Amino acid sequence: MAKLTIVGNINLETTVRVEGFPIPYRPTTFAPFGVSSAVSAVGYNLARAFATLGDDVTLASLAGDDAAGRLVRAALAAGGIADAFVISVAAATPQSVVLYDGSGARAVHTDLKDVLDLAYPPERFAAALAGSELVVLTNIAYSKPLIAVAQSHRVPIATDLHTLTDLGDAYNAPFLRSAHILFVSGERITVPPAAWAEALLAASPAEVVVVGLGDRGAYLAVRSSGVRRQLPAVSTRPVVQTGGAGDALFACFLHGYLRSRDPLHALRAATVFASYKLGAANSSDGFLSHADLEALLASLPEAE
Repeated sequence: MAKLTIVGNINLETTVRVEGFPIPYRPTTFAPFGVSSAVSAVGYNLARAFATLGDDVTLASLAGDDAAGRLVRAALAAGGIADAFVISVAAATPQSVVLYDGSGARAVHTDLKDVLDLAYPPERFAAALAGSELVVLTNIAYSKPLIAVAQSHRVPIATDLHTLTDLGDAYNAPFLRSAHILFVSGERITVPPAAWAEALLAASPAEVVVVGLGDRGAYLAVRSSGVRRQLPAVSTRPVVQTGGAGDALFACFLHGYLRSRDPLHALRAATVFASYKLGAANSSDGFLSHADLEALLASLPEAE
């Protein structure tokens, strides 16, 4: 069991199934069991994935003291995730609406309320770090000042910079310069994944870089061993919507890597974990336990 601290956002997510994109105007549309709400966002998704896999996770986040905030705390309690470091200082808890169709395509509408203008107290974060072997800093604005706190406590940092395409991006530069494990999405890159991974290794101190490639799998680059490998995607069940897949890949990789220090095995397991997650409508649902993941891995042919 790994012990981790996560800094990341939480929101109340409503998912709506639509017939396709673009969406034609209709005054009223009936969608039986096509609308649902759940607690989500990157911080919560990661925390729930880790908790489901059996890790000891501490979540540091900001929320509001409102009805949505109470749903957040209830969801954390139900998932066995302590809320001691989820601070109710926002004017309202963030919310999002995700429209998705039968092919898995989605359109996300996010309202972060005022959390981008708020700071997370460094002393509370230092307390949250106690005993952690890794801190996962998502690139929400209030994470940035906490990089120095993690460094002063000598806790390695993992971060996902999502659709980063510019190494000169000033906003993401502090995360890039401090990451020990670095994930990015290949969705918008204009160079081959291998070239982008090498550029990221050159621009950061990261030991491990992973470029997520969606239905093409993921590309792995490890600094010390020289490993360079693209792993294919797998299909474990029908796709419902793709929200949260990147969070699932990231969390499961970290879970496996902290257990085995074998990045290839960790990434193969993560592609399976993320594939299974695609069968859920809400971004924070569809995570496998460690035992169920191992059983599913054993049932699949080895990737070449």
